[in-house]
Amino acid sequence: MTLENISNIEGLFEVINTCKGSVELVSPEGDKINLKSRLAQLLSLSGVFSHGYIRELELKIEEQEDMDKILEFAMDGKDSE
Repeated sequence: MTLENISNIEGLFEVINTCKGSVELVSPEGDKINLKSRLAQLLSLSGVFSHGYIRELELKIEEQEDMDKILEFAMDGKDSE
């Protein structure tokens, strides 16, 4: 799943923290980072401060229920503060 132009990063991480399965950030090189890890979330946030938003995220989501949650977050406009 690819998410674009996410400005409410904290809101996204709140949704990810409620997910039952794993949610991983996939780099263009194929590396995977567990976004349910608080350390990984903090490192992801460090890149946001230079732009104020994340232009694009490629996520690997284990559970369909979790994918639906994240998609709902993005579609409902909750991704903008």
